[in-house]
Amino acid sequence: MKGLRCLMAVLMVGMASPIIADAAPTSLEVLEKQLRELQTQIEQLKQDKQKQDRRMMEIEATEKERAAREAEALREQAKQGQEQERKTGILAEELEKLRGELVVPETVEYKSLYGLGASASRVYQVRRGLSLAGYGEAKVSFFMADNDEGPSKKRNTGDLERFVTYLGYKFSDRIIMNTEIEFEHGTTSSTKSSSGGSVSVEFSYLDFLLTEPANIRAGLLLMPMGFLNEIHEPTFFFGNLRPEVERRIIPTTWRELGLGLHGTILPGLTYRTYVTNGLNAKGFTSADIRGARQQGNRALFEDVAWTGRLDYSPIPGLQVGGSFFWGNTGQDQLYETSTDPTVSKKKKVNPNLTLFEGHAEYEYRGLRLRALYAQGNISDARTLSIDSKQPISSRIMGGYVEAGYDILPLIFPETEMSLAPFIRYERLDTQADVPSGFTADESKDNDVINVGFSFKPIPNVVLKFDYRNISANKGKVADEINAGLGFNF
Repeated sequence: MKGLRCLMAVLMVGMASPIIADAAPTSLEVLEKQLRELQTQIEQLKQDKQKQDRRMMEIEATEKERAAREAEALREQAKQGQEQERKTGILAEELEKLRGELVVPETVEYKSLYGLGASASRVYQVRRGLSLAGYGEAKVSFFMADNDEGPSKKRNTGDLERFVTYLGYKFSDRIIMNTEIEFEHGTTSSTKSSSGGSVSVEFSYLDFLLTEPANIRAGLLLMPMGFLNEIHEPTFFFGNLRPEVERRIIPTTWRELGLGLHGTILPGLTYRTYVTNGLNAKGFTSADIRGARQQGNRALFEDVAWTGRLDYSPIPGLQVGGSFFWGNTGQDQLYETSTDPTVSKKKKVNPNLTLFEGHAEYEYRGLRLRALYAQGNISDARTLSIDSKQPISSRIMGGYVEAGYDILPLIFPETEMSLAPFIRYERLDTQADVPSGFTADESKDNDVINVGFSFKPIPNVVLKFDYRNISANKGKVADEINAGLGFNF
């Protein structure tokens, strides 16, 4: 049995050997093929890995580059922000400078300087450059008692009396230009109700501020006489109408071409003095001397005049002073000297006008008191009367006293508003000394009583109401009720 098993084993081995021999090469080829495929896959995987690595490196590089760009952009943005902040700061400084130098600032201190009104003084308060200010006033007038019927009857009227702009330019701390331009009566065109208004340069001058005692002023100058010729803003005076004395004796608004000096001599003691063209005597009338003003309109300069003013304030609230105007007025013109209407005898004469006034004002808390007296003396009044065919007086005179009191602080102690009743009495006569051969026009000999009140909700806005009675030595003058408003800025 044992030998049989061995024989069978030998036979099986012998039979399997050729099969194994035939199958072995095939299996190796398959294995080699599979190995090559595996190697190919491995290589592909390596290549893919390398591609992925390169891609990751590219992504990382891109991310780093983008991060760098973003960081640079942030740095640039921060730098731009700092530059913008710097520019904004510069612009803010420039804007603040412009507010102070070129335009009206947010807050304005209203005070009079160098003899002018608060708004007219605006240019002196800017640091440099352009200034703008002004004022306006309007009123309605109702005529009642003593108003004659017929053609001479006065009609109730409403009027935008004036709107004024002050244009100034501060070239430097020492050289200043100041100009007032006035628009009167709403329009320069005539209407069915009235003739047209006008546009005028009220003053225009250069100030050369040298020292406190002596400064030079040259141009179209306001004559420094009375209270209102230099300071005529509506918040400065009571009533809708300026006092008759400061219209007919001192002919506001009075301006002439010339130059002069102004300044402060001692604390509280100020002066102004100018040399200007003289008046034109052809403009004198029985009512006033207003028509003799030349107003800078191709003014005749054949005759010159001298004017001056001195004011003293010994204590706060009190001012006393006086002024004068002296000059010839003939202007090298011919005047009729014959009283015979059929004979003409013309010759040159040179009438002299000497006009002076004294004034005083006292303010204490709500109380304001004013007094003024003015007188003018005209030589050659007879010749002027013959030439103009009306009585020209050799003496004109007038004065007034005025009192007003702000009562609102008595009722509301903390209020900033003002309600001031006032009363003013005037006496004037432009026919006080008519030459022989002529009869005085007694209708020009007047007493004026003006009563009313001014209400200021703020200091530079005023509402006014007043009653005015004018009594003439001969004839009747209609009484008036006036209501109006005014402002300055």
